[in-house]
Amino acid sequence: MGKTNYKRLQGGRQFRQRLVLATLSSTPILIEEIRSDETTPGMRPHEVSLLRLVEKISDDCTVEINDTGTKVKYKPGVVIGGKHFVHDCGLSRSIGYFLEPLILLGLFGKKPLSIRLKGITNDPKDPSVDTFRTTTMHLLKHFGVPLEGLDLKIESRGAPPLGGGEVILTVPIVPSSLSAANCVDEGIIKRIRGVAFSTRVSSQIASRMVFAARGIFNRFIPDVHIFIDNKSGPSGGKSPGYGISLVAETTSGCLISADSAICYTQEDLERMNDSEEKPELLPPEDLGVRVASMLLGEIEEGGVVDSTHQGLLFLLCALCPQDVSKVRVGKLSLYGIETLRNIRDFLGVKFVINPEPETGTVMLKCVGCGLKNLSRKIS
Repeated sequence: MGKTNYKRLQGGRQFRQRLVLATLSSTPILIEEIRSDETTPGMRPHEVSLLRLVEKISDDCTVEINDTGTKVKYKPGVVIGGKHFVHDCGLSRSIGYFLEPLILLGLFGKKPLSIRLKGITNDPKDPSVDTFRTTTMHLLKHFGVPLEGLDLKIESRGAPPLGGGEVILTVPIVPSSLSAANCVDEGIIKRIRGVAFSTRVSSQIASRMVFAARGIFNRFIPDVHIFIDNKSGPSGGKSPGYGISLVAETTSGCLISADSAICYTQEDLERMNDSEEKPELLPPEDLGVRVASMLLGEIEEGGVVDSTHQGLLFLLCALCPQDVSKVRVGKLSLYGIETLRNIRDFLGVKFVINPEPETGTVMLKCVGCGLKNLSRKIS
């Protein structure tokens, strides 16, 4: 056996994306100096959990982590997929952190993927499971992914810090490869949909969020419908919390989303155990107005996706056949810029970037790397 040549990387930035691109491009990686200068050096619990998750759905991949967690060797294997997987995502990041890597890897697996994920479903840090279900999955259809086998079922919700949520994700495999996309017309907004949820708090809180958000949107558009999802008991997880996820649909079929959630921290819960006084949380009316304003800000930026989905959009374009994909986005986010760099380093795909000052948007086009699903079963 020949010696494995590892691609050497430094630092803990973009760990999730590096792991996905290394797997899809079959590139062994060695990441060094992961937060080596910080007070608590090394990999975070959610990063280790993501590595274990990739190991779970793959065959013949190897992972080596040093004692301090500041150095990791990863040699990718073949994504197998399959059914009846269960993974506890832990409590340091929400399930939304794990969904994007799972769907990208699952599309190029040997068999369709079905997995139950446990942990936090809604938090202020990562996109919520509602946004993933209404917006992220919709994005895949522009690249020829069959939507029949693509599903995310929310069985129970879980807010920080104790979680308790469960979802079931199913991902189909692409028959051979993705299809090149031409997403340049963002259209105009025709309707707004959303979900306001609450767990282990008064059922009136979700209604108050909806009323406040509608107060913003009704000045601009009449077609606004926000569903209410109140959870209590086992389906409400282990911690109180509430939040709202909003989606604007355009005449050209694009979806722009924004979401946020409010919850207690672990320190808040400890203080509540010591005394009867509850820490003040942001009122639901203020949260409704905040997320509605966030959505209007994303719409104002222009483009066919919101800033949260720029990275995924660029990755899908880069993984397409050797044909031209063309997309329009608003101002490039830091995450989007990092994604373009990672795509160049792992796949050798470079984007042509043309800012359009008159619209305030950015046009990007690339020729895909031509990734094919070689591991699928051939009947």
